[in-house]
Amino acid sequence: MTRLLLTALAILGWLMAPALAQQPPQRSECLAMANAAPRALPVALRHAGGSAEVEITYAGHSTYFIDTPGGLRIATDYSGAYQVGRRPDVVTMNRAHSTHYTLFPDKRIPHVLHGWGEDGKPAVISERIGDTFIRNVTTDIRRYFGDDSGADMIRDGNSIFIFEVAGLCIGHLGHLHHKLDDSHFAQIGRLDIVMVPIDGTYTMSLDGISEITKRLRSSVVLPMHRFATPLDDFIRRIGQQFEIDQRIERWFRISRDALPSKPTVIILDGV
Repeated sequence: MTRLLLTALAILGWLMAPALAQQPPQRSECLAMANAAPRALPVALRHAGGSAEVEITYAGHSTYFIDTPGGLRIATDYSGAYQVGRRPDVVTMNRAHSTHYTLFPDKRIPHVLHGWGEDGKPAVISERIGDTFIRNVTTDIRRYFGDDSGADMIRDGNSIFIFEVAGLCIGHLGHLHHKLDDSHFAQIGRLDIVMVPIDGTYTMSLDGISEITKRLRSSVVLPMHRFATPLDDFIRRIGQQFEIDQRIERWFRISRDALPSKPTVIILDGV
């Protein structure tokens, strides 16, 4: 009987091995590449989808829609106020104020990821959904009127979300309120594309966000949380090492192979 059971388990393991081998790794490739040359790409990722295109659409405020090669639709800092096309499959949120989250999202959205934790604990997100690996790096956030009294900052109240898909590392800085230290940059790793708030007041100063942008050295920078901020102010602060690509459309497609050779700020004006 024991021999029969062991034989059955061995056969089951043999049958499952190919399927398990096809499962994508539950780890960050962007962290693995953080110390590599700027355009280096592991052979496995090149074969897996280095030329596959991701479509990115600016819906408004801090909401970008990311459409992946596998058909997944992600919306960042989702409140429901900024909609483009079909309903997203995944939404990420930050609780700075009501334009960055909703406690009552459409129940048909299968994946709702909060950038804050419960009971004073940080949010910990590290999961693969469809063809995208999603993780977060928490930062502190200022208190707003109506918050419970206490310290000026809410620890781990904001999340930088990182989306890894088609060989690209895409980061959304959320409602960032303070400078990042070395530990934050180490947790973030490498970002090919980064979405940065440039309002200069509600989040952090233009000088502060410009320094973070320069240190991240992303190939593509996407401004958000723009309000009336003169784009020239932000562009002047980040320096001449960045090209400026201003478009009348609100969307673009990009692949790992098509990343610009010089860091570029892409301004989508279709909203």
